[in-house]
Amino acid sequence: MVMPRVPVELPYEPVEFDPAPIAFERLGLDGRLLSGIRDLGWDATRPVQSGVIPLALHGDDVIACAETGTGKTAAFLVPILQRYLNEPPPDPQRTRALVLAPTRELAVQIEDQVQGLTYHTTVSSIAVFGGVPMDPQERALRAGADIVVATPGRLMDHMRHDSTDFSALEVLVLDEADRMLDMGFWPDVQRIFTALPSTRQTLLFSATMPGEVAELTRAFLHSPKYIQVGRRGGPAQTISHAIETVAAGEKTAWLAKWLRHQATGPVLVFCRTKIGAERLAGRLSSLGIRAAALHADRTQQQRMKAVEGFRTGTYPVLVATDVAARGLDIDGIAHVVNYEVPDTPEAYVHRVGRTGRAESTGSALTLVAPEEVRALRALEKAVGVQLQ
Repeated sequence: MVMPRVPVELPYEPVEFDPAPIAFERLGLDGRLLSGIRDLGWDATRPVQSGVIPLALHGDDVIACAETGTGKTAAFLVPILQRYLNEPPPDPQRTRALVLAPTRELAVQIEDQVQGLTYHTTVSSIAVFGGVPMDPQERALRAGADIVVATPGRLMDHMRHDSTDFSALEVLVLDEADRMLDMGFWPDVQRIFTALPSTRQTLLFSATMPGEVAELTRAFLHSPKYIQVGRRGGPAQTISHAIETVAAGEKTAWLAKWLRHQATGPVLVFCRTKIGAERLAGRLSSLGIRAAALHADRTQQQRMKAVEGFRTGTYPVLVATDVAARGLDIDGIAHVVNYEVPDTPEAYVHRVGRTGRAESTGSALTLVAPEEVRALRALEKAVGVQLQ
C-alpha cells in the first residue's frame, strides 16, 4: 500500500534567486579549484548550484530541495574547497568537512568528484563505508583527512574506536537526507551530530522533505536559507511516465519481451526486495538478456562490478533494490522500470530520478498487477503525476 505523506510546511520561505547559469570564473574561486572544474568540463553552474554556491560561500547554513540529477554534489563541494584554499587550516591534522551519505555507491561517487576537483591542490579526502576492511579507513581518519565522506553506520563504528577527530570541523553536509531517514540511519545521524562542534556551517540536501527531516532542520541548523529548485517533491519535468497492466506471474515474460523489442538504451529495473532483484536478474540472464543484480546482500566487490558493468554497457540491464535509487549517478540511463508499484511517493521520485538527469529526457515505466491498481492511484495522487 502506498502511504502518501502530508506536505510539510517549512518554517521559512524559499530564497529568491536567479537560476540562470553563472560562469564559474565569475564566482571568485581559487585558480587551483577552477583548474579542477575545467578538467571536469564544467563551464557554468546549474540551477541548484546557482542558488546554493553564493549562499554557502557567504557562510550561511543552507537547505536545498532539488530533483535528483541536478548537480547537488558540486553545489556543496565547490564552497567547501574554496574555504579550504582561501583559509589555511589552523591544524592540518584535523578534518574540516564531513559529508554524510546514505549508500556506499553515493559516498564513492562524491569522493570521486572531490578527487577530480582537488587534482591541482593538496586537499586530502577519504570515503568511509561498510563492506570493506576498516584498517585503511582508520589510518586515513587518524591522519586527519581534510574531507571525510561517510555512510552513518560505518562512521559510527570508527567513532566507537576513537578513530575520528572532528573537533576542528567547519562544515557538515547531509546529502540525501530523506533517504537516510527511510533507510533507518536517523538514530546514527543524530548521535553523530551531537559529537560535532555546534559552531559550524551545515548544508542539507534532499529531493523530498518529510516531516522528520523538517524537524531536523529546526534542531541542527542555524537560520538556514532555503533553496527550492523545480517542483517540490516531484520528479523532473523531463521524464515521461507510463504504466503497463500485467498479471504478477507474467511480469518477467512481459519485461523480457519489452527489453528485447522496445527498450532503446540502458534500463534500470527496481524490485521491492533483495530476493526479488536477485531472482529477476537471474531469470533475465537465463533468457539471454545480460542483466546484473544490485542490492545490499551483495559484497562491495560484486556491487562495484555490477555498477561498472552497467556504466560500460557490459550489462544493459541493472536490477536493483532502492539501495541504488540514491547511489547511482550514471549519465544516459534511458529507462527506469518499477517491477512493482513503489511503496512510497519518495521511492517513486528517487527511482525515476535515475533517468532524465541534467535536463536530458528519460522514461519511467511501472508494471501494475490488477491487485496493485489501488496502490497506483494513491501513488498518482501523492506524487502529482498522472500515470497512464
